[in-house]
Amino acid sequence: MTTRVAIVGGTGKLGGIIRDVVEAEPGYEIGAVLSSRSELSELAGADLVVDASTPAVSIDVVRAAIERGINVLVGTSGWSSERIALIRPLVEAAGTGAVFIPNFSLGSVLGSALAAAAAPFFPSIEIVEAHRETKIDSPSGTAVRTAELIAAAREAVGPVESPHVDQRARGQQVASVPVHSLRRPGVVARQETILSGAGESLTIVHDTVEPALAYAPGIRLALGAARGARGVVVGLDSLIDIGIGRGARTPAPQPPVDEGGVPGQVARTTSA
Repeated sequence: MTTRVAIVGGTGKLGGIIRDVVEAEPGYEIGAVLSSRSELSELAGADLVVDASTPAVSIDVVRAAIERGINVLVGTSGWSSERIALIRPLVEAAGTGAVFIPNFSLGSVLGSALAAAAAPFFPSIEIVEAHRETKIDSPSGTAVRTAELIAAAREAVGPVESPHVDQRARGQQVASVPVHSLRRPGVVARQETILSGAGESLTIVHDTVEPALAYAPGIRLALGAARGARGVVVGLDSLIDIGIGRGARTPAPQPPVDEGGVPGQVARTTSA
């Protein structure tokens, strides 16, 4: 059976990539392509709604899909755990599924998981994320997700140490983690998670180099999960076993990271 997909925000950069993936994927067809200003009544007849709109519009898109009994895949930024918690009872009452993916790239998911795994061992953690100047929200959804995973991993040891957070230049605190956002031309997407302890630091960096190549595998995976989902699912890491335990007190040795295995992106871990 073919799944008819309505893409909201399908005229934007991410929406265009999603549209190309859907068109090339067997078993799917595009039923409607909406802009962020389109009437949501156009969702009628879709089997799956994919949201790549804007943070201001996304909440209405998700609610409209739920009200119509349609599963929804959300790739729009701005969905913190608190905001998702507001949607969860609506999804459960409707018996539908909502899949929230802060970042479709595998390298980004691995970077966040590595940060969470290391988080209990370092008292000071900060995130610096950079995107092109046209990104309208900050901090990024990926940074929010990373901070929330760090906080969950540090539940037994407490929040990170972040002095002078009353000063605006210290960034926005997300789950106790200071996050600093850069918006500038010449960059696609970059995130650094800097973990510091006595006499040392660990920096985990992820760069998106070519979005279409980096995001396509994750989009295909998320489409398949969203089509039959029930309830709320958050993150690609909820759909695949990436083999990294978060916050283990005695972490098992990890194999070397192959930096060239994922096309379109570069991930690396450095220690100084």
